[in-house]
Amino acid sequence: MNGSLRQLCCTVQRNCHISDARHGADYGLCTYLLKMREYYRWENGLDYGVALTNESVGEWLTERERLWDSLSDDDFAPLPFEGESIDPFDVDRVNQLLDPYGLVYSAGYGLKGKPLFFLGHLERREEPGGASVWVAGRELARDLMAPAAMSQGDRIYIRRESFRRLLWERLENWRWHRPDNAMGRAFNYYDFEENLEQALDEMVEKELDVVLLHEQGEYQAGRVLGENWNRMLSDLGHSPAELMARALRDHLADCQVTLPSLIEREDRASIHFFVGGITGMRKKLFPGLISAYESWYKQGDWEPLITTAQAGREHWQRLAMGLLRLYREQPDRARVEIMSLLEANPL
Repeated sequence: MNGSLRQLCCTVQRNCHISDARHGADYGLCTYLLKMREYYRWENGLDYGVALTNESVGEWLTERERLWDSLSDDDFAPLPFEGESIDPFDVDRVNQLLDPYGLVYSAGYGLKGKPLFFLGHLERREEPGGASVWVAGRELARDLMAPAAMSQGDRIYIRRESFRRLLWERLENWRWHRPDNAMGRAFNYYDFEENLEQALDEMVEKELDVVLLHEQGEYQAGRVLGENWNRMLSDLGHSPAELMARALRDHLADCQVTLPSLIEREDRASIHFFVGGITGMRKKLFPGLISAYESWYKQGDWEPLITTAQAGREHWQRLAMGLLRLYREQPDRARVEIMSLLEANPL
């Protein structure tokens, strides 16, 4: 890596640290500690089979929190590259300059308005129609939060390394009690007991398509909901109403694209994986999907899933339009009214 790229990478990572300094407290303690352990593993280039000692992670965590304390009031730095000083959110310009180097950059906002940055090696770029798809491999700079995918305008970013780590975290959590649930059934399609690394690679290769399908659904949902949806989320920031609205959009995306595609393929492994990822607020809003899945699993009949996807597409789009109407007509009461509407209309 030449000096210019190294400086760019260091600046992106510093912006990641600033974002983490501002938002590290957004997580519950258990989630925070789990994420920090995996962040430590990534930063030190450790394989998943390497046991982590409490002493080494604890020392690193103390140093990292000390660094965050020193950066919490800093502004995000412009990115120095090719003689330019680029706004860190000017993704188009950064990627224009990175194209000859086979790298990809992304900057945007995630849950609770957290700024997200990453820089990584570009594995491939596809133009399947509609949104272009950028698939990143090894990552050179990242935040504590590392989503496996993100839609931004007409681009979908897929982060293979982050997805691999996400699967590892889910496997570790499942192994504590090994419950007979959807995620466990998905893991059973792969030989994690005898060959962890190979099994992870195989599962990433297959289930990355579920991630892409969801983001394609997000892209379609975005075209329907428009920019007002993003403004609404920003104004709802850091509230239960924001979490509920994001869960609604996830369900709309999945009922439009993800679930119908998996049903059409009769892809059983990916159905298990998809439903295994429905947790928290998403599960609370869509109990009918869990019931349809259990019926499908026990009886082998696809009809409950087909019917649920069709009903969900209409239900979530209608509710999404209702949220936008509430936001437009009652902006001062939007948080309360949106929560009431969604709590009264699970599917």
